[in-house]
Amino acid sequence: MTHVVPLVRTLRAAWPEVALTWVIGKGEHRLLEGLEGVAFVEYDKKSGLAGMRALRRQLRARGGRADVLLQMQVAARANLLSAFIPARVRVGYDRARAKDGHGLFVNRRIPDRPGIHVLDAIGSFCEPLGLRQQQVRWDLPVPVEAREWAAAQWPADGVPVLMISPCSSHVRRNWLADRYAAVADHAASRGWRVVLCGGRSQLERDTADAIIAAMAAPVLDLVGKDTLKQLPALLERADLVMTPDSGPMHIANAMGSKVLGLHAASNPARSGPYSDRRYCVDRYDAAARRYLGKPAAELKWGTKIEHDGVMELVTVDDAIAAFERYRADHPA
Repeated sequence: MTHVVPLVRTLRAAWPEVALTWVIGKGEHRLLEGLEGVAFVEYDKKSGLAGMRALRRQLRARGGRADVLLQMQVAARANLLSAFIPARVRVGYDRARAKDGHGLFVNRRIPDRPGIHVLDAIGSFCEPLGLRQQQVRWDLPVPVEAREWAAAQWPADGVPVLMISPCSSHVRRNWLADRYAAVADHAASRGWRVVLCGGRSQLERDTADAIIAAMAAPVLDLVGKDTLKQLPALLERADLVMTPDSGPMHIANAMGSKVLGLHAASNPARSGPYSDRRYCVDRYDAAARRYLGKPAAELKWGTKIEHDGVMELVTVDDAIAAFERYRADHPA
């Protein structure tokens, strides 16, 4: 969701009078609620065809046919959902990125530019409309009270903070708890404060407990204690956020924090932290060679390598080296 926000900023800057409606999931809406110039309409993926019909009725009540639909998802369900949204111009992906019948639901396509980051691909959705995304700006809507909550979690005493958000919704992208613990202990030995964050799922709770059990150093455990509005404020306070390819990775990047991204299942050049990937661990090529029998350069752009054990290719030494690169670039 954070990748779409700069496109919204581009559209609003060019056409401040145009009404923008964003069809969005409930959780994503909680994160982005308050984004100026956008009317949100929630859609529950579990609601099936009945939910799609309800969405069409709701959109008709808001003004009928749209001038333009930007169809920025290519999965079958998203393509079908788009058929329930009447629009004269329907912008979709180029043929190389399209799948699941995507081309049947659009009548214009973005430029085919292989090898670009997901955010840049999404930003190019304004080009069939005669615009270019010249600037990437997020300014996520973070309430004052969310920042006040984050500020109360640890003192502003000058101690650098390594925040660990250990889980992705794609479980095969997740690293091992004992390896997180080893890097956390290394950071603590360098005088850093270690903070754990995450959602309320059982996986996240179990992972956090395993990290804490394996650590020798103290850790501030905030897993399950923040809301989606507080999470950006929390990530903003970190000096460095260690995480796999995940939503918190991109939220942290949007909030200006540096990211120690852990990549083997996905390509950081395509889906890593957009602003700065200097502190990422990149084992995507090793994963391609081991699991797919060819170098990453020969894979179709965007190929995921979500195999059991793939994240074991990321070693503790890899992550410590990335942490030390950050320290070298940001001396106390």
